Amino acid sequence: MKETIYIFSDGELVRKDNSLMFETKDGEKKYIPVENVREILIFGEVDINKRLLEFLSQKEIMLSFFNYYGFYVGSYYPREHNNSGFAILKQAEYYLDNNKRIIIAQRFVEGAAKNGLKVLKYYNRRGKDLQEHIEKIESILPDLVNYSEIPYLMQKEAEMKKEYYKAFDEIIDSEDFKFLRRSKRPPIDRINAIISFSNSLIYTTVLREIYSTHLDPRIGYLHATNFRRFSLNLDIAEIFKPVIGDRTIFHVLNKNILSEKDFEKDLDRVYLNNKGKAKFIEALEERMSETIKLKKLDKQVSYRTLIRMEIYKLEKHIMGEEEYQPFVMEW
Repeated sequence: MKETIYIFSDGELVRKDNSLMFETKDGEKKYIPVENVREILIFGEVDINKRLLEFLSQKEIMLSFFNYYGFYVGSYYPREHNNSGFAILKQAEYYLDNNKRIIIAQRFVEGAAKNGLKVLKYYNRRGKDLQEHIEKIESILPDLVNYSEIPYLMQKEAEMKKEYYKAFDEIIDSEDFKFLRRSKRPPIDRINAIISFSNSLIYTTVLREIYSTHLDPRIGYLHATNFRRFSLNLDIAEIFKPVIGDRTIFHVLNKNILSEKDFEKDLDRVYLNNKGKAKFIEALEERMSETIKLKKLDKQVSYRTLIRMEIYKLEKHIMGEEEYQPFVMEW
C-alpha cells in the first residue's frame, strides 16, 4: 500500500536514479522507494529542482508545502491525467444553477453536522454530559432544507459548529488544554493549534483523492468558487473532520500523547513544534488506515478509501447517475 511521506527537516529532495533521495543540511541521506509513495508533505525548508518535478509527474506523486506554523501553502500536482472536459462542464453547471448548487451544499452541511453529532453522542454514552449540545444541534439540523441561499446556509452551519466546539472542553480530560473559542488565524491556544493543523492535513488528503477522479478541486459548492486555490476539498473535508480529525485530537490529548512541551508560542499565535506535528501525524495516519464495515456494501474500508468513495458519489450526482447522500457514521 502506498504511503504519505512527511519531511520536517531542512535539506534537498532529489531524484536518484529511479527513486527519491532526501539529504539533510547535515549530509544525512535517506532513500525513498518511489513505488511506495502516494504523496509528499513538506514542512521544512527543502530545495527541489525541475528534474524532481518531472519525475514526480511521471509517477503521479503530489507534493504539498506547509509553512513554519503548519498551515497549508500550496501543492505541485501531476498534470491532470484523469481530467474530463465534460465532467468540468457539469461541475460548473451545478455551481452556476443555484437550485442544483444548494442541494449539494445542504448535503455537505448535513453530513458534517450528523457526523459531529455522532462524535458527541459517542462521548455522551461514555459519561460526558453533552446532551444540551446535542439537542441544540438537532434543533437546527431539520431547518437546513429551508435555506435556498448559501450565506444563510453557512450561517446555520456556523451556529451548529459553535455549539459543537463548546463540547470540546468537556470531552478533553486535561487541565493543560482548555478551549474557549475557535480561532483560526492565528490559533490563540493549544486546542486551536491542533484543530487548525488537523484540518490542514485533512484538506490536503481530500485534495489528493480528488486528483484521482474526474472532478476539478477548484469548483466547490458550499465554499464559493472564486480566487482561492481550491474549494471542493474544503467542502468534502467538512464531512470527515469530525470523525477523522476531531476523534484523533481527543485521542492524542486524552491519552497524553501530546503535552504542552509539543507546542510553541510566537507573538500572538500558538503552534505545534516539529515533534508535536510528528506525533499528531502518526496518530492521524493510524486513524486514516482504520477500517469500518459499510453495511450497504458489506465490506471493510479504510477512512482514506471512504474519502475517495465520497468524491465518486458526488461525481455520479453531477453526472446524473445517482443522487448524492453524504457519508454518515453508522456507530
